[in-house]
Amino acid sequence: MALKLSEKPRILIVGGGYVGLTVAQQLQKKVKAAGGIVTLVDPLPYMTYQPFLPEVVGGHIEARHAVVPHRRHLRDTEVITGKVTSVDHGAKVAMVGLGEGDSVEVPYQDIVMAAGATTRTFPIEGLAENGIGLKTIEEAMGLRNHILERLESASVMTDEAAKRRALTFAVVGGGFAGIECVAEMEDIIRAAVSQNPRLSQSDVRIVLVEAMGRIMPEVTEDQAVGVVEHLRGRGVEVLLNTSLGSAVDGELTLISMADKSEVDSFASDTLVWTAGVAANAVARSSSFPVDERGRLTGSATLQILNEDGDIIEGAWTAGDIAAIPDLTGTGPGGFCVPNAQHAWRQAKLLAKNLYSARFGDGRIAEYKHDSLGAVAGLGLYKGVGNPMGVKIKGLLAWAAHRGYHGMAIPTVERKVRVAGGWVNELVFGRDVTPLPDLENPTQAFYEAAGGGKAKAKAKS
Repeated sequence: MALKLSEKPRILIVGGGYVGLTVAQQLQKKVKAAGGIVTLVDPLPYMTYQPFLPEVVGGHIEARHAVVPHRRHLRDTEVITGKVTSVDHGAKVAMVGLGEGDSVEVPYQDIVMAAGATTRTFPIEGLAENGIGLKTIEEAMGLRNHILERLESASVMTDEAAKRRALTFAVVGGGFAGIECVAEMEDIIRAAVSQNPRLSQSDVRIVLVEAMGRIMPEVTEDQAVGVVEHLRGRGVEVLLNTSLGSAVDGELTLISMADKSEVDSFASDTLVWTAGVAANAVARSSSFPVDERGRLTGSATLQILNEDGDIIEGAWTAGDIAAIPDLTGTGPGGFCVPNAQHAWRQAKLLAKNLYSARFGDGRIAEYKHDSLGAVAGLGLYKGVGNPMGVKIKGLLAWAAHRGYHGMAIPTVERKVRVAGGWVNELVFGRDVTPLPDLENPTQAFYEAAGGGKAKAKAKS
């Protein structure tokens, strides 16, 4: 049975992240009133508010509260849970994979390419088998449970080598995501260790690896140095100008960027990769041109450009998948940096421009936004930032970080749920309970049915 689609003129949104969700919210009722339909396609049934992923790792908020479900908040949008595999703009049709091998052709009048970015990796031996990213809610929740499970298991280990391995945690990447992640990891590890009399903080080793000579390019040089000193004061080993050379079987080899010599080698059960993002591969699967980094070439009006730099009618883009010129002149390479601040504002302007071009007077505006600065959380009551050019740190920066992102997560319902999680933690303290069988939820039943524990683990 074929998937039933609306026959109305369609605005197709590829990707349901920050840009896709916002554009759909802004357009769905207006387009419906004009006789059309907004269709959103994404492999996931929700938008992930990625700035909250470190907070999920730290256990400050529930994982499900850091996502915004499409169907609940896009009532007038045609939602398709699937993956766009190709786009033929000449024919104005996209091919969507639906799972189980099924697919459907989705015709459109206008298309918004808003699939965001995926984790950027390098061909490092053992990385795929032993690493975990921090780009999805599942990764954040899985990382939290893995950390707590390793601590609990280590507390009863008699093999010292296995215990050292379990209590060694490595994070690769010193950008905002990596710094917030390692800080939240240190916080929750310290909290869990304090509740376990068989563990000591001195047993734990946390290593941050960054290939550049500094961390967090979004803040000033002296602030970045201050964060390094802060982390080292909490016992985190911060290794600059250092890269991961190998991760085979969890044996990590660190390499100096200066002379490519080996800096260190150790075993670890926890390897977190946060070393950058890459434009979603759907850009290359479309008929639109892409730049050397795989990004769609966009104009300041958020329209896609062809090879000659001319606007392609009916094609729009914004966010991490697009190279949008930064008219303020401050963006690296002349383009807007891939962050939520730009994505949200670009999405709102894109929706206005698209509606005006298709249903209104045809007047469209250019995107220009002066950065409001950045704030990062470094664990409970700790942070750093430069909002509006003012340098702040500690409790004030932490409060600014929570305040900004608490307001920025889409929908009032999600804002309230997130705030509720913060209040619960304030009243009852941090919850450090591990849920070790989330990745194998059939384990208990398998054993009860006589399957045997060893076989069940092999099965997973």
